[in-house]
Amino acid sequence: MASDMQTNISGASAPNSDAALGDIILETRDLTKHYGGVHALEGANFTLRKGEHVAIMGDNGAGKSTFVRQITGVEQRTRGEIIFDGKPVHFAGPLEARNAGIETVFQTLALADQLDVPDNLFLGREIIKWKLGPFSVLDYKAMRQRTLDALEKTGVKIPNIRGTIERMSGGQRQCVAIARTATFHSKLTIMDEPTAALGVQETAQVENIVRTLKEAGEPLILVSHNMRQVMDLVDRIVVFRRGRICANLKKEETNGEDVVAYITGAKTQPEYEEAA
Repeated sequence: MASDMQTNISGASAPNSDAALGDIILETRDLTKHYGGVHALEGANFTLRKGEHVAIMGDNGAGKSTFVRQITGVEQRTRGEIIFDGKPVHFAGPLEARNAGIETVFQTLALADQLDVPDNLFLGREIIKWKLGPFSVLDYKAMRQRTLDALEKTGVKIPNIRGTIERMSGGQRQCVAIARTATFHSKLTIMDEPTAALGVQETAQVENIVRTLKEAGEPLILVSHNMRQVMDLVDRIVVFRRGRICANLKKEETNGEDVVAYITGAKTQPEYEEAA
């Protein structure tokens, strides 16, 4: 069948025109991470388009979080390429990734326990009231108001935003991390198991944030074990098994049983035989 697109080894579409190239926000080529003799990630070819929401699924130890850590600069890759927003990148750390436009909610949350909610939301991007040489005064009033606006926008309820993070429940801490990610316009949002420790109400809040990002046209990578959540929220599902991508599935062309079959190795797409 005639097509202006060519399929690459990842099963995602590889562009062959300038228009298609401009539509890709993230691409990885042969992305690999070895810890000594342990091959945690091997040859991951992945493409994400602007406005697309993609779920990454797989069993524990399948390579999902390792993949995210390479993209965000938490760890340095053994080999491979990362192309973000049309340019090859090699982030030295998460701050560089964030400055480039990648907002991430990690499983470890990456919050400063001794600080309050506004300080955490604006950590590293504080609003400065005035600056004189090496000295500066922060605009705490503006940061508190923008924090309240952000929490209202995302539906996150925190009774006292001036309280320190260490005094909050696990669910509240997770919601603060997610609100921080959704507060600032980004080129790409990554959520690594964002609802794993949340109750029903808090999970619904997170899912509403994801839908808000979709409506705004912001691309998202969602790492999740929650099949219902994945089938409700994303456009495409990429399955990892034993450190390799083993399936690339359009949501409307698959179902939960099919995805589980790829996760367990009962099924493998022909282009991914090595991952079986």
